[in-house]
Amino acid sequence: MQDLRMIFRYGKPYRRDCFAAVGLVFIECVFEMIIPMLMSTLVDEGVPGHNMAVIMRQGGLMILCAALSLVTGQLYARYAARFSNGFAAELRTAEYAAVQRFDFANLDRFSDASLVTRMTTDVTVMLNAVNSGLRPLVRSPVMLFMGLGMACLLSPRLTVVFLVTTPILAAVLAWIVTRVGPLYGRQQGAVDHLNGRIQESLTAIRAIKAFVRGDYENEQFDAVNTELSDASTETFRFAVLNLPAFQTVMYTAIVCILWFGGNFILTGDMTVGQLTAFLSYVLQVLNSVMMFSGVFLQMSRSLASARRIREVLTEKPDLANAAAPETVVASGQLDFENVSFKYNAAAEKSALSDITLHIPAGATVGIIGGTGAAKTTLVQLIPRLYDATAGTVMVGGRDVRDYDLTALRDAVGIVLQKNLLFTGTIRENLQWGNPDATDEELWAACRAAHADEFLQRMPQGLDTDLGQGGCNVSGGQKQRLCIARTLLKHPKVLIFDDSTSAVDTATESGIRHALAELTDVTKLIIAQRISSVQSADLIVILEDGRLHAVGTHAELLAKDTIYQEIYNSQMKGDGADGEGIRR
Repeated sequence: MQDLRMIFRYGKPYRRDCFAAVGLVFIECVFEMIIPMLMSTLVDEGVPGHNMAVIMRQGGLMILCAALSLVTGQLYARYAARFSNGFAAELRTAEYAAVQRFDFANLDRFSDASLVTRMTTDVTVMLNAVNSGLRPLVRSPVMLFMGLGMACLLSPRLTVVFLVTTPILAAVLAWIVTRVGPLYGRQQGAVDHLNGRIQESLTAIRAIKAFVRGDYENEQFDAVNTELSDASTETFRFAVLNLPAFQTVMYTAIVCILWFGGNFILTGDMTVGQLTAFLSYVLQVLNSVMMFSGVFLQMSRSLASARRIREVLTEKPDLANAAAPETVVASGQLDFENVSFKYNAAAEKSALSDITLHIPAGATVGIIGGTGAAKTTLVQLIPRLYDATAGTVMVGGRDVRDYDLTALRDAVGIVLQKNLLFTGTIRENLQWGNPDATDEELWAACRAAHADEFLQRMPQGLDTDLGQGGCNVSGGQKQRLCIARTLLKHPKVLIFDDSTSAVDTATESGIRHALAELTDVTKLIIAQRISSVQSADLIVILEDGRLHAVGTHAELLAKDTIYQEIYNSQMKGDGADGEGIRR
């Protein structure tokens, strides 16, 4: 319930609509409660004496009450829809904003598929719970107590039937709710697995076709689809017991009331009209209990969704600004002092261990090492995508934790290993680097990244639509556009995380020469090819998360065996045993 209380705070902007809907439901109940009493008078006074005046008067009043009940019901639907959809929109907005505040460490704790499910399916569950549950949540207790009161006025002795049947129905429904509640959590987890499989399959559809793995993927999908089917079947196997339980108790109550009520009529203790009205109240009371059980079933499912939504909303970013953060990065000087890092505090081994490194402002530094050497991890500490577990990372002579996060990340441009473009035009993607960039600035960045050569061949130039995720351009063209986008930030530190792997050597050489002209920018180049870093001022070799060697190309080639092996394997060929490549 604590989860629900927190979630429903996001409905505050629409609380007037909620109060209006609740008031309309109460008024609707009053009109419906009047109808059986009017019908009782009609049956007892109008029908036996063929008194058309009474029949017309009571019938007219019944029609009026029914019409007013219909109008209030329609108005309720309008206000309830505004409240539920507004509440769901606020909830989705809050979740999306929370995810945007997440740091990399927070994102590591949630899968992409789970976040999608929490912002779509789980919010829809909450929307449906409000939309379909608000009316019975208010109507059921009102009808229950008003119906019992009216029934007691008509026949206190016959009301004993309620005291027997209603608790039985309530106990059965409570048992159903307690069994179904935990199953809804399992069902939503199965939805996560299904969404994850679909997302992965659609993302990798070209690889699946290239490797002819369609049958295998169908089997994997069938497994998660069956998991969801089984979870849903087990859940609804208990949920559907709701209706049979209600019908059993309801018809038993009706038979008992007709039996005892008929005897009361024969003894003159009750009239036919009173029995008819009493039966109407019985059905309304039992139906209210049934509706209330439906609310609890819906609440059981919404509790599972509310808990998952709350986990996103209450997830606190791992990184926070200092009390009085520095907003200006003085230079691109970089210092690592005894830096170690673990992705998980419980991990036995550090991804980075005891890194001490000084990089002067404006220098060009190449970073090489084998797969898993933690090259990307090292550079991610600079814009504070993660915080070092031990030691200090400094930019411009100050600890990165002293800077305002926005100011620090604006001063550090990073071209990711995985090139990401967004749906839209080339211009819109480039303007991520600088929203106010002019066409001249855009083309200058494209020339530096050697993207102008293919852009000039496009009929619409910068206004060419890239399609979803940049599907209309090649891998090398994506890399060049990402480089141009980062250059538009005019950063003090520029990081290339293996960002020219998909371009030819001539284009890469041209990009390196363009970067060399940025003398006031510190450039870090992660690469697998010696040719990409051999002209750097410093070359850093990482091995298994440790700093193995630092020096120029000439120094490392003369003294370092690992660098010599990599150089020989790439530049001269390694005809012996390929040991250089493995290292």
